[in-house]
Amino acid sequence: MSDKYENPLCKRYASAQMQNIFSDDNKFSTWRKLWIALAESQKELGLNISAEQIAEMKAHISDINYERAAKIERETRHDVMAHIRAYGEQCPTSAPIIHLGATSCYVGDNTDIILQRAALLLIKKLIINAIAKLCDFAEKYKALPCLAYTHFQAAQPTTVGKRATLWIQDLLLDLEHLDFMLGKLKLLGCKGTTGTGASFLTLFDGDHGKVKELEQKIAQKMGFEKVYPVSGQTYSRKIDYYTLSVLSGIAQSAYKFSNDVRLLSHLKEVDEPFEDGQVGSSAMAYKKNPMRSERIASLARYVMTDALNPALTASAQWLERTLDDSANKRISVPEAFLATDAILSLIINIVGGLTVYPKITEKHLTEELPFMATENILMYCVKKGGDRQALHERIRVHSMSAAKKIKLDGGENDLITRILNDVDFNLTKNEIDNIMRAEQFTGRAKEQTEEFLPDVKTVIDANKELLGAEVNITV
Repeated sequence: MSDKYENPLCKRYASAQMQNIFSDDNKFSTWRKLWIALAESQKELGLNISAEQIAEMKAHISDINYERAAKIERETRHDVMAHIRAYGEQCPTSAPIIHLGATSCYVGDNTDIILQRAALLLIKKLIINAIAKLCDFAEKYKALPCLAYTHFQAAQPTTVGKRATLWIQDLLLDLEHLDFMLGKLKLLGCKGTTGTGASFLTLFDGDHGKVKELEQKIAQKMGFEKVYPVSGQTYSRKIDYYTLSVLSGIAQSAYKFSNDVRLLSHLKEVDEPFEDGQVGSSAMAYKKNPMRSERIASLARYVMTDALNPALTASAQWLERTLDDSANKRISVPEAFLATDAILSLIINIVGGLTVYPKITEKHLTEELPFMATENILMYCVKKGGDRQALHERIRVHSMSAAKKIKLDGGENDLITRILNDVDFNLTKNEIDNIMRAEQFTGRAKEQTEEFLPDVKTVIDANKELLGAEVNITV
C-alpha cells in the first residue's frame, strides 16, 4: 500500500542508471566532492587548510546525514545551508572551512552541470545502441519491396530497409547535436555571489591570478577542461535550454518512428514485440495494440513540451540572479532526461523484436502496383510499335473501370487482367509479369540503403565501447 504520489517516470519507465544520476545520493555526494575540490584548491594556493581537514571531508562523501539536513532545512528554509551544517557536524575539524568564499550556486549549479553531462553520456549510449539496432534491421530488409506512402496515400514503392534509414538519419542528426552540446559544456566554477569573484579575491589578498587559477583547479578536479568565463551568480539558464533542446530533438525523432510503427501495425505489415502472456485489451482479447510505440509518442510529447520550461526560465532571469528558476529546474531537467531514457530504451526494445510480414507487404504492393505500372506498360508497348495516344486512352478507360470495381464492389484490382485481355496491347503473360516485377519500381532504394549504411557503421564503430546497452521494459 502506498499513500503518496510516486513519479511514474521512476516507478514505470526510466532505467535505474538514469534514476541514479539524478538521485539524492549522487546529488549530495557531488556537493561534497565540490566542497572538497574547493578546499583542496584553496590549500594548494596557500590558504590555511590542513591535510587532516581534507581527509576528514573525504571520509564523509557518501554517508549523507539526511535526517539531520532535513531538520536544519525546516529551520533555515535553505537547502545548501542545511547540508553545509549537516556535513560540518560530521566533519567538526573541517567545518570552519567548508564552503569558504562560495555561494549556494557553487554546489547547486556546478552539480547540475555535472549531472547533465553524465545524463547526456547515458543518452548517447542509448542512441548509439538504437542506431545499431536500426542499422541491422535496415541491412536485413534493404531489398524487401513495400508500398511507400505520401499523405498516407499509396505512392511509389520503396523497401522496408530504406524506410528504416529515415529513422536512422534522424537519430544521427540528434547524435550530432548531443555531441556538440557535450563538447561545449563547461563548469560554472567559483564566481561568488554576483559572478565577480569578490569573496575569493579577498581570500587571496587581491591576487587575481590565484582567483583565476582556483577556478581552473576546481574544474580539473571535477573532470572539466574549462569554466564559463563570465556569469552572474548562476550559469546562464540557456544552457539548460540547449540541453533540453537535444532531448526534444530525440523525442521528435522517436515520435516519428513510433507513428510509423503504429501505422504499419494497422496495415498488419509489422508487429512490435508482444509477449506470450501480454494482454492487448481488457475487452477485446484478440487485440495486439502497439502499446510500446504509443508510449513513445506519449513520453515524446512530454519531453517536447518540457523543453519550453528552460526557455521561459532563461528569459525571466533578473540581472545577476533570481530564484524563480529553482523549483522549475529541479523538476523539468531531471524529468526530461528520465523520459528520454525511457523513450530510447523502448526504441531499442521495439526494433530488436520488430516482426516484418513480407507476404502482407507484397499483398499491399500488389494491390496498388497495377496503377503504378501503367506508364511502364505504355512505354514497353510503344517500343513494340504501338500507338502511344491510343494505348494511353485504353489504359485510362481500364483504370477507371478497375478503380470503380475496387471502390464500389469491394473487388480485386483486375487492371492487369483487363490490359492482358486487350488485344491492342498485344502482351503475353510472361511479358507483363516481367514488367510487373516489384523491384523495378523501387528506384534506388536498395542501393541508397547500401550506400548509406557504411557511414552509419563508421559512427557505430567510433562509439563501439557504448554498444551492449541492456534495456528492461518493466510494464
